[in-house]
Amino acid sequence: MSSATTRELFDRYVIPTYGRFDLRLTRGEGTYVWDEDDKRYLDFGAGIAVTSIGHCHPRVVATMREQIGTLVHVSNLYYNRPQGILAERLVRYVGAPGKVFFCNSGAEANEGLYKLARKFGNDGLTPAGTHTVGEVVEACQYRRTIVTMLQSFHGRTLAGISATGQEKVKHGFEPLVEGFVHVPYNDGPALLAAVQDPGVVAVLLEPIQGERGIYPADAKFLQLARDLCDRHGLLLLFDEVQCGLGRTGDWCGWKSINPDVMPDAISWAKGIGGGFPLGAIWVGNRPVRLKTGKTIPLCDLLGPGSHGTTFGGTPLVSTGANEVLSVIEEEGMLANAKAMGSYARQALEALASPLIAEVRGIGLLIGIQLSDDFAKRANVPEGKYPSLFLVERLHEAGLLTVPSGASAVRWLPPLNVKRAEIDEAVEITRRVLASF
Repeated sequence: MSSATTRELFDRYVIPTYGRFDLRLTRGEGTYVWDEDDKRYLDFGAGIAVTSIGHCHPRVVATMREQIGTLVHVSNLYYNRPQGILAERLVRYVGAPGKVFFCNSGAEANEGLYKLARKFGNDGLTPAGTHTVGEVVEACQYRRTIVTMLQSFHGRTLAGISATGQEKVKHGFEPLVEGFVHVPYNDGPALLAAVQDPGVVAVLLEPIQGERGIYPADAKFLQLARDLCDRHGLLLLFDEVQCGLGRTGDWCGWKSINPDVMPDAISWAKGIGGGFPLGAIWVGNRPVRLKTGKTIPLCDLLGPGSHGTTFGGTPLVSTGANEVLSVIEEEGMLANAKAMGSYARQALEALASPLIAEVRGIGLLIGIQLSDDFAKRANVPEGKYPSLFLVERLHEAGLLTVPSGASAVRWLPPLNVKRAEIDEAVEITRRVLASF
């Protein structure tokens, strides 16, 4: 065992890709975590929306102990029943026929969406029955451009930062992956203009932009995206890595906004495994026509050898995810997310603090927008983001939250958070704001 402190070990041996807070956490239970000095924190970050049923839920602990002594890993060259059961469950949550591919993270799930779109475009595929099929195939040997949104976030892979509509993540990694264009979020005319390009193959968006500071899409914008994709023979792709699988109070985040829209494919991660490294994509079964004239379901487009993973959907993580999602179902956590999300937003608004400009969000995906003059009122050091400054003060007071951009703070508590815990978080926030 090393005699160095945890901080010294990181400083010496861990590549500094993160601006870490000076917290050294050791254990967790429910909505709380403890550090090396045994100080307790109320965890309203939940590992950035990952620990969806809190820390060390007894049912999950028992299930994982049993599975780890039974079978941990087999290659995806073989079948394992927990993965099949999990896939069946996710298709049920979407509420439409389709199939699922499992991976390890949100970035990898989004890579699956990019490859699906490229395969769809490069092979000259178009949705069966669309009236633009002939013109598109004749005018363009292949289609590969994916339209994404400004201020979006789709992961840290090279394709992920290329898809992300934020310049700050791209610097130093040029040349970027070709085939992505960005339009303003919730801007119908801009989206309409972008899809006129015959090289466009898909539209990718987050139903709720998380990293930006919790901005939901308009219901009409989601419907327009669906209509335009249908009209032009494009795929509609939803990134639900942060907003999916219960966080909004619905299994699918977009259904909390416009349940009448159905995407062609969805990416998930974060809360899907409650802390276990797991990502997934769902792909619908709408028929698509190849240049050869053959028609196949979209969900069969990525056939053997076209995509893969070593660790995606192992017996261990699939068993854990099945138990996490079962707990959410059986303990009524979707309804709790809606009720407690509404209660939390109202309680934050009731603070009536001049340092808070707006509280927004859906379910337990909540953004606290700081006032334009927060830096001046709170004496934020020059060059430091107000969001980081506030988060650090909240940490000192015993509340873990997540910064979102320069001037917003995210609340992402577990889906089983209690009213008393929200009251505690609001009171800590009140005291910290008052101290400024």
